[in-house]
Parts: sequence; structure tokens; C-alpha cells
Amino acid sequence: MELALVIGVIVIALAFDYTNGFHDAANAIATSVSTRALTPRIALLLAAVMNFIGAHLGTEVAQTVGKGIIDAPDGTHGLLIVGGALIGAIVWNLITWYFGLPSSSSHALIGGLCGSAIAASATVHWSGVLEKVVIPMILSPVIGFVLGGIIMTILLWIFRKSNPHRTSRGFRYVQPVSAAAIALGHGLQDAQKTMGVIFLALVVGGYASPQSGIPEWVITASATAISLGTYSGGWRIMRTMGRRIIHLDPPSGFAAETAASSVLYTAAIGFGAPISTTHTMTSAIMGVGATRRLSAVRWGIAGNIVTGWILTIPAAAVVAALGYFLLNLILG
Repeated sequence: MELALVIGVIVIALAFDYTNGFHDAANAIATSVSTRALTPRIALLLAAVMNFIGAHLGTEVAQTVGKGIIDAPDGTHGLLIVGGALIGAIVWNLITWYFGLPSSSSHALIGGLCGSAIAASATVHWSGVLEKVVIPMILSPVIGFVLGGIIMTILLWIFRKSNPHRTSRGFRYVQPVSAAAIALGHGLQDAQKTMGVIFLALVVGGYASPQSGIPEWVITASATAISLGTYSGGWRIMRTMGRRIIHLDPPSGFAAETAASSVLYTAAIGFGAPISTTHTMTSAIMGVGATRRLSAVRWGIAGNIVTGWILTIPAAAVVAALGYFLLNLILG
């Protein structure tokens, strides 16, 4: 029974990883596609490949998710908690995808873990949630906004005497590099969260030691699932990211992607913090747009996005609690 549950949880985790990929594909490619630096299919292929590579660059975030958020009891009960968490994250991903809201798959997963653990009366490491999730959740969009504005201001100053058409055309050739950088950061951040959940299921099921490293097959499976999801695309959210917040051109797209990828690398490698690629990229786009004039950003759309951010953790937690109760009713 426990082996079947472990396998089932791993399958659900990889399904979440796939939805994470198509839900967050827009983070990596929306700016490049909207500025016509890349065609949609080439952009998706680039993002998928860089996601796969990024997933192999570290396990710090996976360790945080697998060990630092909740303590699930060993055996069937613990596996039901992890399964409920994944159900909550997947359902919230699909809801926000349907409405075209670029919410955070990362925070949906964290909310799912907390909600399922609370429903099961398991331990939630609130200090870890505060330190590794809440504080980075607040800081990363702020830093992304400010850094995006700074990079765009520097570019405007450097190219202030250049021909605008020629400069824009030049950045169209450079922008695939920044798009690859943000896709690499997405793999580095988001694939690791699924690795952490699978590792947690293996520990709870008795198939891994809490002190052991993430198995290579877990890394490869998570990297493959998120890459396939990314290649399948997330066109609804892409329209929001690429066109509805501000009108992007190649220099502004390059600035936003450079700012967001810098924040992702620093958080993952430097602090092991599972920050949101979506939040960081969206705020960087807003920061870039604000350098033109504040009215260049469609703040109504931005407000809807921020509302989705705020709702993600509690909403995913509620759905995960319901998912846990359902699983416990059937399998407990």
C-alpha cells in the first residue's frame, strides 16, 4: 500500500511539475515573443532546453522545500499529506492559468504543503516559512522592480544618442541570450521544488534518509517534466505578461529578463530560497515600464496580478486541505 502511495505521489508531483512548466512558460518567453526577437516555437524550445539544464545546477531550493517547510509523519498518513498538497497546487495552477493570471506555482506548492499539514495536524515550520518564503516573496518583486528600472535607465543613458531603430534591432539579436538566462533561472528555481516534494515523499515512505542527497533520477525526472510542460506553452498567461502590462520593445525586454534572472540566481544559489519566477519577472517588467512614465504601466492589470499573488498561498492551502480530507477518506 505504501509503495503504491509513494509511486502515486511521485506521479502527481511530476504532473504538478508539468503544469508548472506550461503555467510559467510565459515568464521565459513572453517578452522575447512580444518583441519579435524569437518566434513562439523557437522561444518555447529554447526555454525547455534551458529549463532542463537549469534543473541540474543545484539542489539548495529542493532541500528547503523537502525539509524546511513541514514535518510529515512517516507512512501512509505522511504520504496523504504530500498528496493533498500537490492536489492543492495543481488545482490552483489550473484555475489561474484558465483566467490568464501569472500567479506563482512556487507559492501554490508552499501553500499546499502548509494547508495539507494543518488539516492533518502535522508540524509546519512557520519560522522556515517566514524566513525562506514570506520574506523572499516580499523582497524579490521589490528588488526585481527596482533592478529592472535601474538596468533600463542605464541602457537609456548609454544609447541616448543612438538611432532608436538601429538600437532596437540590435537588442532583438541580443534578447535571446537574456531569455535563455531567465529560462535557466526558472529551471534552477522551479524544478527543484518538485524535487523537494518527491524527496519528501521518499523519506516519508521510508525509501530515502533525510540526511541523503537528492537522487539523480529525481533530478532528471523533474527536469524532464518541467521542460515538457514548458514546451507545451502557456499562451493565456503569455498575453498578459508580454502585452497587457506594458508595451515591450527589445531593449526593455532585455532589461526585464536580465533583472529577473539576476534575482533568481541570487536567491537559489545564495540563499536556497524558493522565490517565484512569475512575481520576479512581472515586477521587473513593471519596473522597466515605469522608467518611461508611470502611466506606461497598466496598473489595473498589475493590481489584478498582485491580488492573485496575495490569494495564492491561502487559496492553495484551502484546496490542499480539502484534497487531504478527500484522500484520507478514501485511502486513510
